[in-house]
Amino acid sequence: MTTPNRENARAASQPSPGPDATLTTPAQDPAPAPKEPSDFIRDIVASDLESGVHQKIVTRFPPEPNGYLHIGHAKAICLNFGIAREFKGICNFRMDDTNPAKEEIEYVDAITRDVRWLISGWADHCLGLRARGSHPIPRTIGEQTDFHLPSIPADPANPVGTESNAEPFFASAYFEQLFEYAERLIRSGNAFVCDLSLAEMEEYRGIPERPGKESPCRGRSPEENLDLFRRMNQGEFPDGSRTLRARINMASPNIWLRDPVLYRIRAVDHHQTGNRWRVYPMYDFAHCLSDYIEGITHSICTLEFEVHRPLYNWILEHLNLPRPLPHQYEFARLNIEYTVMSKRKLLELVREQIVTGWDDPRMPTLSGLRRRGVRPEAIRNFAHTLGVTKYNGLTDLSLLEHAIRDDLNQFALRRLAVLRPVRVIIDNWEEGQFEQLEAVNNPANPESGTRSVPFGRELFIEQEDFMEVPPPKYFRLRPGGEVRLKYAYIIKCERVVKDTDGRVTEIHCTADLGSRTGGPTASRKVKGTIHWVSAAHCIDARVHLYDRLFRVPEPDADGDFRVHLNPESLSTVVAKCEPSLKDAKPELRYQFERMGYFCLDTTSTAEKPVFNRTISLRDTWSKPAPK
Repeated sequence: MTTPNRENARAASQPSPGPDATLTTPAQDPAPAPKEPSDFIRDIVASDLESGVHQKIVTRFPPEPNGYLHIGHAKAICLNFGIAREFKGICNFRMDDTNPAKEEIEYVDAITRDVRWLISGWADHCLGLRARGSHPIPRTIGEQTDFHLPSIPADPANPVGTESNAEPFFASAYFEQLFEYAERLIRSGNAFVCDLSLAEMEEYRGIPERPGKESPCRGRSPEENLDLFRRMNQGEFPDGSRTLRARINMASPNIWLRDPVLYRIRAVDHHQTGNRWRVYPMYDFAHCLSDYIEGITHSICTLEFEVHRPLYNWILEHLNLPRPLPHQYEFARLNIEYTVMSKRKLLELVREQIVTGWDDPRMPTLSGLRRRGVRPEAIRNFAHTLGVTKYNGLTDLSLLEHAIRDDLNQFALRRLAVLRPVRVIIDNWEEGQFEQLEAVNNPANPESGTRSVPFGRELFIEQEDFMEVPPPKYFRLRPGGEVRLKYAYIIKCERVVKDTDGRVTEIHCTADLGSRTGGPTASRKVKGTIHWVSAAHCIDARVHLYDRLFRVPEPDADGDFRVHLNPESLSTVVAKCEPSLKDAKPELRYQFERMGYFCLDTTSTAEKPVFNRTISLRDTWSKPAPK
C-alpha cells in the first residue's frame, strides 16, 4: 500500500505511471496505466524527500566492464532508472573499472549500447553522465579539500558512445582522489601496508565463529605506511607482495571488517589510464567513495552486498567527509530458471565456443536478447512485474516469456512462412492461374491494415500439418480429410506421392472454389486451419529456431553446468516465406503465423535473409496439470 509520504513525494514526479508510457496500439483506447510498483526502497526514497533529507534523488548503475550485461543487470537498471524517473531524479551511469586485469574496451562499449537500448524512450532524460574527460572538482569545505563530480543533463538525441560532450562516469577518473583518500586513512592510523600473502591473509582472517589474528605489519607507523604505499604505486614491489588494508577489528563477527584489503598491486595497464597506476583500489573502497564524489543519495545493490554495508559506512565515516554521505540499500538479485547468471560462466560459454558469442540469442545477455528480437519494453515490463524484495529466489522463466509474448503480440506483423515444407498441388486449379488474397497484418491492431498474398496451383504447407495415419483429435490434413487454408480455400486431400524411401513429397488436393471469403460456401465449417505459401512466389530464408540453452531449471546447482546443456537449443531450417518478407526490416518484429515470433538477424542480407525465432507462440516446456 502506498504511504501518504510517498504520495506527496510523487506529486512532483512523472505523471505517467508504469514502466512504459504507451503500451496500446493506435487503434485502441489507452489501457488503464499500471500502478507504480510499491516496494521498501521506493518507500525510503519517498520518505527521504518528504522529510527533506534529500532535495533531489541521485541513484547509480555501476557495472564492472568485465563482461556483457545480462537480464539480471536489467532488473537493477530498471530499478535505479525507474526510481530516478518516478521521483524526478538522476541515475548516474558509471563504469566500475578498478580491475584492469579483467576489463576491456569491448565491454565498455557493449555495456553502453545495452544501457541506452534498455532505457531508450523511457528514462533517457534521467541518465546521469559526466562532461567528456572531466574529473572531480576540488573545493575547500572548512579546512578540508573535498571532491565532487556532478552529472550533466543527458542529451537523448546524442547517444552515449558517440562523439558528444558527455560520456559515462568512470571510477578510474577518481584514481587520484581515491589515492588521496587512502593516504588520509593512513595518516589517521586507520590503514596500514601489509606484507602477508593472500593465502596468509585468508588464514589470519579466521572464521565468523572464531576471531582472526592481527597481521605482524599492523603496528607500522603512519610515516612508514605512507612511504611503502607510495613506493607500491611506483612499481618497486611485485604483484601480490603487499596490500593496503584497513585497520578495523580482527575480532569482528562480520568477517568483512577484519582489516579488509583496500588496495592491491597490479602491474597491468588500464584501458582508461594506461600505465599511470601500479596499485588499484578494491571494489569496496572505490564503490562508496565513487558514490560520495558523484553525490549519490541512494546506492542500491544486490543482497550479497548487505554484509559489506558496515565497511561501506566505515570508510565514509572515518574520512570525516564534509558533504552528506550516501547510503547503501540492498535488494534480491534476479535468478531465472534454465540459465546461468554468472559472468564468469557466461564467459566460459563464449571462450569454449559453446555459443557463438556474447550476443548469441540463446544467452541471457541483453545483447543476446536484443539480437533474438526481444524489445526493451518487454524487459521493462518483466522487471515491473517482479517487483523488489529482500528475499532471494528462483524466478520462473515463463514469466519472462509471457512478458515477451505479450509485448510482441501487440506489435508483430503477421506473415506466412513454412519452416519445414511439403508441396501441395491443387488439382482443380488451372496451371499458371494466380490470384491475390487479402491477409491481415495484426488483428490486435486494425490500423496496421492488410496486405495481399499470392495464391496458385502449387503451395507449400508444414510437414507436421499432414499425417497419413493421424492420432485422435488431429484436425489438420489427412487422406480424405479437409482443412481450411488461412485467408484462402478449403482443400481436401485426394492422394499423396512418395519417394523411394517412403517420404511424402507431394500432396494432391482439390479445393472448394466457393469457400473463399465472400463465396457461396465460405461459411462451411471445418475443424482445422493451416498456413501455406505459394510455391511460385515464395522466397527462401534461413531461420534459426532458438530454445532454452539448458535442460534443467537450475543448471549450476550440482556441479558442472555444461552437463545440462540442451543439445536442441538451436536448429536451423530453410523456410519458404511469403514474398513480402523480402522487404523485412530489422527494426520490425514478425509473427510467422502458427510458428512463433521472429526478427531479422544481424547477419541477414537482402539476397540471403536470415530470421531468428524470438519465442514460440506458447510455452512448450510447461508440464500438463495432473488430472
